[in-house]
Amino acid sequence: MRLTTPLIKARLIKRYKRFLADVELATGEVVTVHTANTGSMLGCAEPGSWVWLRDTRNPKRKYTLSWEMVENLNGVLIGIDTQLANRLVEEAIRAQLIPELVGYAAIRREVKFESNNSRFDLFLSEHQALANCFIEVKNVTAIDEHQVAIFPDAVSVRGQKHLQHLVLARQQGLRAAMVYCVQREDATAFRPADEIDPSYAKLLRESQTAGVEIYAYRAVVNLKEIRLSTALEVML
Repeated sequence: MRLTTPLIKARLIKRYKRFLADVELATGEVVTVHTANTGSMLGCAEPGSWVWLRDTRNPKRKYTLSWEMVENLNGVLIGIDTQLANRLVEEAIRAQLIPELVGYAAIRREVKFESNNSRFDLFLSEHQALANCFIEVKNVTAIDEHQVAIFPDAVSVRGQKHLQHLVLARQQGLRAAMVYCVQREDATAFRPADEIDPSYAKLLRESQTAGVEIYAYRAVVNLKEIRLSTALEVML
């Protein structure tokens, strides 16, 4: 995905209340920006870090600037906008960059699963040979000391429910897949974060045993584009 609007560089002062952060612009002005990330942002919210903002140009929003990327202490750009992950995965599927998910004629967003009224991020249908496929997408920003991407970065009861719903879809004869979108280029593999949310990690392993497909893809992240590029080993 090309970033057609130039991003605004700023210095992070602090992140707070989950969805807010104070930053200092190049002019010296301190402003509050929206943070589209519900996690702890482990390793991505250090005061003094360089951050990049997008001007939404939406006068109806209280905070028109949205935090999109951060440069960590090692100089790595990380995409922190969780809402962008769905678009990146959909774009990759349409471009046939995820081999296991090619061949579907139709892709829809936010499709309801009739059995429990839940919604999945993506729904693939009209494949000549394979069953329809529900997909849940998670944005990954954290890594461990071995450069392995980890998820979640905070206890995620909601994420646990998503795994349970995927298992239910699989039990009803549908394909079900979890795709982890790793928005940083220094990750070498992916694993569940047992040390942060052992219940989620346990459910992820049980989900795979139940037939849920688990994929992780690393993204190219720079100031001109963000796109999925490389499949990562999933270490369960």
